[in-house]
Amino acid sequence: MTGVQTCALPISAVLVDYKGLNVPQVTELRRKLRASKASYIVVKNTLAKRALKGTPFAPLERYFEGTTAVAYTRTDPVALAKALTLHAKDNPAFTFRAGMVEGRVINVAGINALATLPSKEELFAKLLWVINAPAQRLVTAMNGVGRNLAVVVNQGVKEGKFQG
Repeated sequence: MTGVQTCALPISAVLVDYKGLNVPQVTELRRKLRASKASYIVVKNTLAKRALKGTPFAPLERYFEGTTAVAYTRTDPVALAKALTLHAKDNPAFTFRAGMVEGRVINVAGINALATLPSKEELFAKLLWVINAPAQRLVTAMNGVGRNLAVVVNQGVKEGKFQG
């Protein structure tokens, strides 16, 4: 089949109502999402409903009412949720409807909860700290024995305990 492209489905998507946003606000949202490796597209509800049939995103069909846009990412759903909630705080007209993360539909509370999770980088840093902590404690304890011995010997020399 020449000329036909296939694409992988996004890992996560969030449906939003953008009614009341002006062009500079949408441009700012797209800039924030681009920094999070996400995209934003305004959709026509009837076309979106047809496109969803037979896909893992079919459960979202009932949320395509009114002015609908989709923010989606193939990488980090937490970064997407953080960027969207940050924009929603500055623009009350921008509201969430629902989302899908790794095959599961989430509601507005789920999107907000997702935004409060630490990023992948933060999780990796915490994991490395947990892995490193026992080795660091062992080295500190091993160094403590020699240090304590040196302090005791030094104290004995100062008090003249080693003179015969």
